[in-house]
Amino acid sequence: MSPLDRTRLQEALALAETSFGLTEPNPRVGCIIGRADGQVLGRGATQQAGGPHAEVVALRDAQASGHDLRGAAAWVTLEPCAHHGRTPPCCDVLIAAGLARVVVASGDPHPQVAGEGLARLRAAGIEVVLAAEDGAADLAAAACEVNIGFFSRHLRGRPWLRLKTATSLDGRTALPNGASQWITGPEARADGHAWRRRASAVLTGIGTVLTDDPRLDVRLVPSRGQPLRVVVDSHLRLPQTARLLAPPGQVLVCCGAADPARAAALQVAGAEVVSAAGPGGQVDLAALMAILAARGINEVHVEAGAMLGGALWKAGWVDEVLAYVAPVLLGPGRGMVEFSPLRALTEATRLRFLECQPVGADLRLRARSSGANPGLWL
Repeated sequence: MSPLDRTRLQEALALAETSFGLTEPNPRVGCIIGRADGQVLGRGATQQAGGPHAEVVALRDAQASGHDLRGAAAWVTLEPCAHHGRTPPCCDVLIAAGLARVVVASGDPHPQVAGEGLARLRAAGIEVVLAAEDGAADLAAAACEVNIGFFSRHLRGRPWLRLKTATSLDGRTALPNGASQWITGPEARADGHAWRRRASAVLTGIGTVLTDDPRLDVRLVPSRGQPLRVVVDSHLRLPQTARLLAPPGQVLVCCGAADPARAAALQVAGAEVVSAAGPGGQVDLAALMAILAARGINEVHVEAGAMLGGALWKAGWVDEVLAYVAPVLLGPGRGMVEFSPLRALTEATRLRFLECQPVGADLRLRARSSGANPGLWL
């Protein structure tokens, strides 16, 4: 891949990053329109669902400046769509603009696209360059990372699930009596809200709600909206006075075997109640993941206690851990997740680190499970 193509795709990826919290359930996409001599004619990022896609925004930006787009090139982070949804196909818009070349960071896993956009462009005589086929697999992987939940939902049938924890240096999330506010500092808490903002949904369990009465909203950093708040509550013990039921944002309560009167009361309080009953009246986590995927939920940010965290690990749903570690020792206390006792270290859950970043006085660690490798999706 030429240096210019690489530079323009990197710029387009930066544009895509600006769309967090705006495009759900659609992917975040960035696009640059320019010429081979390096001149940039237009820039764009995908807007809210139903609004213009990145390619259209970039073309309008270029046209507003009076540029002739015939023979120009587009650098776009995701394959232009090829189907009529809320907006017309982007590949048709690029063709009509008279572009001669389109450089794409990654294909689109959506079943109504999945190579059709690239094929339509080529059939129209446009030169198409795909990063992974032109020595730029790193840019293809970066494009997947920007839309990791979108890729997960379409390729695996479920959202990308990130488990957030805040622990002491000796791995405790709370004292034996449940006290946990606050182990980490204000900078780490604000950073955690930034990760909430990135997610489509924030998931917790009824135990956490009854103990901490969290709001689970985004308020410590600027946000265009609020993620869906999801509570796993097998027997609908959620109080109607729980703070997370207060606006703004929507709340989904997932139950197992539950009293219809309790469900009706929670609906009056502002929650939507759905059933995903499993054995013993508990919530079937696989059914819950399917419900969230069907709703277009791409990324799930989990802030839950050890029991739900352990259940998600045991079921194989946790893709990534976002752990904030404070330089404090608590001694006896509650751990991150509850597992059955291991008989040998070979049974231990192994992850791979992605980053270790200071955040105020604390550390932010990110690690992924061995099976969560988006690079294999491309």
